[in-house]
Amino acid sequence: MILGSPVTSLSQSRNGLNQFVPSSYLPSLHRNSRLRVKCMSEPKPSTDFFDLFSFSGPAPERINGRLAMIGFVAAIGVELANGGDLSAQLSSGGLLWFLGSSVLLTLASIIPLFQGVTAESKSGGFMSADAEIWNGRFAMLGLVALAFTEYVKGGGLFQV
Repeated sequence: MILGSPVTSLSQSRNGLNQFVPSSYLPSLHRNSRLRVKCMSEPKPSTDFFDLFSFSGPAPERINGRLAMIGFVAAIGVELANGGDLSAQLSSGGLLWFLGSSVLLTLASIIPLFQGVTAESKSGGFMSADAEIWNGRFAMLGLVALAFTEYVKGGGLFQV
């Protein structure tokens, strides 16, 4: 015995804690009833018209990119087939085809957005939503480069 207590009491612990550590230094182990943890799922995308068509919304860049991809491929294809440059294609009935395909593609793109479906939820693998955005950006640049080159050259890109 040391000072009237058995030696074993020096190494014994109460509730896993050393007896010689003051309880004021120990954290309280009771539950805080004010703290609650909730499981949060992904926020549902907005279907508001102004949210969809805002500057950072999902519609403008995706729709413009899809139109640019179709327009670039169509412009190059018609030029290879007929030899006409971009301005000749637009003046010979191409403007009506452009407007019709623009309306159809815009409607086909915004109807799922109004239903709350995102492109990211439907993408996967090689053809992802990010790949579509980048392909659209390159197609927009390609259309501008095609129009500028034909303007500077004074004729079609593939005309000799």
